[in-house]
Amino acid sequence: MSDEFDTFARDLQNQIYDETRRAYGEIAFERWLNPLFVGVMENADGYGRVTGSCGDTMEIFLKFQNDIVKEASFQTDGCGSSMICGSFAVEMALGKNPDELIEITGEKILEILQKFPKEDRHCAFLAADTLQEALNNYMIKGGS
Repeated sequence: MSDEFDTFARDLQNQIYDETRRAYGEIAFERWLNPLFVGVMENADGYGRVTGSCGDTMEIFLKFQNDIVKEASFQTDGCGSSMICGSFAVEMALGKNPDELIEITGEKILEILQKFPKEDRHCAFLAADTLQEALNNYMIKGGS
């Protein structure tokens, strides 16, 4: 019985992976499996928290050095699509100055992902909005 269950579970997991890869594309699928930059950052220079229309909440934390993002992280209570988009938004922020951060939009995140389900595209905009909120927080605190 255990061998049958193990085979069933493995087949089911492979089916889920295949369906996810087809729907999201390889880039998003890999990030879904291994999200980067996840976690709370203590003493962030910039912090943003936004709840999207879908109900997902995202937080982004930024640390600057000489007005350049040196560290960044995020967390979300949302779905896998929010996790993927938050991870890419934070990755895109690294090494950028405030003027360059302004240019990170939901459209830019979707360009990197190349393929993303239409019904989940709003997650890219949630991630971009949260990043902009973190930047705004940094600027209010006296960033350049």
